Amino acid sequence: MVVLTKPSLEQVSLPTPHKPRSCFSGIPVIDMLEPGAEALLVKACEEFGLFKVTNHGVPMELVARLEDEAVKFFSLSQMEKERSGPANPFGYGNRKIGGNGDVGWLEYLLLEVTSKSISHASLAFLKETCARSFCSVLNEYIQAMRRLASEVLELMAQGLMIEPRNIFSKVVMDEESDSVLRLNHYPPCPLLLQGLNGTMTGFGEHTDPQLISVLRSNNTSGLEISLRDGTWVSVLPDTESFFINVGDSLQVLTNGRFRSVRHRVVANGYKSRVSMVYFGGPPSRERLAPLPLLMGEGEQSLYREFTWCEYKRCAYRSRLADNRLEQFES
Repeated sequence: MVVLTKPSLEQVSLPTPHKPRSCFSGIPVIDMLEPGAEALLVKACEEFGLFKVTNHGVPMELVARLEDEAVKFFSLSQMEKERSGPANPFGYGNRKIGGNGDVGWLEYLLLEVTSKSISHASLAFLKETCARSFCSVLNEYIQAMRRLASEVLELMAQGLMIEPRNIFSKVVMDEESDSVLRLNHYPPCPLLLQGLNGTMTGFGEHTDPQLISVLRSNNTSGLEISLRDGTWVSVLPDTESFFINVGDSLQVLTNGRFRSVRHRVVANGYKSRVSMVYFGGPPSRERLAPLPLLMGEGEQSLYREFTWCEYKRCAYRSRLADNRLEQFES
């Protein structure tokens, strides 16, 4: 789907271009209804930290409705989108990612999520700028993402053969879970059509902080991941599936067995890319440390215990590409 708006991105110093990467067809595909899916899922978390799920139970009609509403929002005038002021950290953002100097070829809407819906603060902003239908579909989508995240996390526990089955999922399903929904719009980059050598960074390389991220995008490429050997590869879009990223918190809980995948997004010269990402996070008070159930005899903990609140304070002080977990290593 093409977004017709022309964001005012020209005034910002642009990220350094880099060479296009080859497409990678080896991303694991997990059929959530297939017997043995839990073992395949664990293997994918260990090898890549990224996989996509099919037979996920999320209606494609719901996905299409939210994408349509997102397109309507990003097609508003710049003045309307900026009515609440710059994202700090929630709300509408344009070009600037966080407060530490990171920029990208994108605009976005970052929404705080409660246990059942978007937060009152995010809801107030949306009521100022958007139709009631946007708020309604957002809440419906958030509930679907919480269910999907929970089911995936329970499959992970099952594949790791640890009890209780909800040992991971109860963290993101907690009434005080600190979760986020992010809608991104990467507009066509005119500089790429003017013969710029390479590609333009839409969202710089990083790992996700939470336990897992559930990603869906339109049929425009742009996502890239770093393999274990440091090679960057392009991930083909799939509008029928959801991509699942392992986040830093889950890497800690599994003592590094699961990999928090480093990834980024590059801009496209011709097409808009719209993505919707649900980040399933723990409550602020949650203490994170490797689970003893997953520690072998004599195995040393790679991370000291810390709270999610401590991690977030560290994240707000860092740049996108920083390895935030370094500060919590044993």
